[in-house]
Amino acid sequence: MIPAMPATATTSRQASFAVVRFGRFAVMGTIAVLILVAGVWASWGSAQYVMLTKGRERGTVAVTGCGADTCTGPYTPLSAGSQARGRVVIDRTVAVRKGGRYTVVIKPGGDEVVRSGTAGVLYAWVPFAGALLLASVVVAGGLRRTRPAWVLAGSGLALLTAAFVTM
Repeated sequence: MIPAMPATATTSRQASFAVVRFGRFAVMGTIAVLILVAGVWASWGSAQYVMLTKGRERGTVAVTGCGADTCTGPYTPLSAGSQARGRVVIDRTVAVRKGGRYTVVIKPGGDEVVRSGTAGVLYAWVPFAGALLLASVVVAGGLRRTRPAWVLAGSGLALLTAAFVTM
């Protein structure tokens, strides 16, 4: 029978290094996933109305006035069953200006609208683009995975650029 070898300092250090490395991987992976989930969650608040338009009221708004955070104007329906409204509210962004006319979708249960079409879809996913950029830093620094980090960063940058160009 072969006697058991005593634990040496080297094997003990290797084991503790493996535990720390796995812990870092688990924590940073969890943080990266949480950042991405938060980005999707923040984007879905507007994206659901823009992407899933079946059965929703669609039309155009002619912006007649803008305040600090919102713009208003009359709503002209384009979809069947939609009713004209004298005043609807749209968030004031870089892409919404007084005097402009925009295709919109009405959020259920109110007079708030969101932009529709390609510009609306891309703008709705801007928070997710930011999450992709932030997660790329965590993946590169915390997980030390540079190629996936570049893919995340490139995807986020492409989404932000596309949103900027279409607005």
